[in-house]
Amino acid sequence: MKKTERHKIILNEVHLHNRVLLSDLKNIMNVSIDTVRRDLIELDKSKQLKKVHGGAISNGFNIQSDQNREIYEYENKTIIAKKAISCLNHGNVVLITGGSTNLELAKLLPKKMNLTVFTPSLPMAIELLNNSSTFNDIHLIGGKLSKGSQLATGGSSINTLSDISADICFLGTGYVDIDKGISEIDWEIAQMKKAMINSSKKVISLSISKKLNTANRYKVCNIQQVNTLITELDPSNEDLKNYKKAGLELL
Repeated sequence: MKKTERHKIILNEVHLHNRVLLSDLKNIMNVSIDTVRRDLIELDKSKQLKKVHGGAISNGFNIQSDQNREIYEYENKTIIAKKAISCLNHGNVVLITGGSTNLELAKLLPKKMNLTVFTPSLPMAIELLNNSSTFNDIHLIGGKLSKGSQLATGGSSINTLSDISADICFLGTGYVDIDKGISEIDWEIAQMKKAMINSSKKVISLSISKKLNTANRYKVCNIQQVNTLITELDPSNEDLKNYKKAGLELL
């Protein structure tokens, strides 16, 4: 496989899922770990992604990158965010994970809404502080900060969640599949998201349609534990047929 083709595959994966692992890229492209590592170094030097330990993250997921960066699937993520806002009511207590689609939701929150928002995501907390209403209360859930995801994980953050009963959890979705449910590439992030689901009355998964029918190592929940699936697609789209059959509300 030529280098240009490998780079195209790597960038597609990192843009789609925000974070990728060396081992996954090795398997996808059927090349050596050293080859993947060299490719990531080159793409990092050209500022097309950010190389981190064990893999890479997208520039749109990197809190230290240029705030004027281009956002992958921006129009579709904006459509999803606008749909998600229709699920909110004044006075809601909201849990929100990280993820680029959720960040678009944070940017578009109505200024007149009175919300209490909890998040374990550092980029999300900053976005909420910059864009949310002065009537909103923003709480950053503390814990061990994952360098790759910029998300608090571990026992202290999960213990904090056990004391919260949220109206809605907006679940940033890495991978979603009708049979394998919601999954993640990182064990600790999967546990954090499980705790957020358990602390919420309603779970809403935000996902661009390109993530449908994808799965990774660590299961977060069965698809039936998701109440609402929001994509950029019309709910009647054929690609969503099986999710509707599984009982999910589609927006």
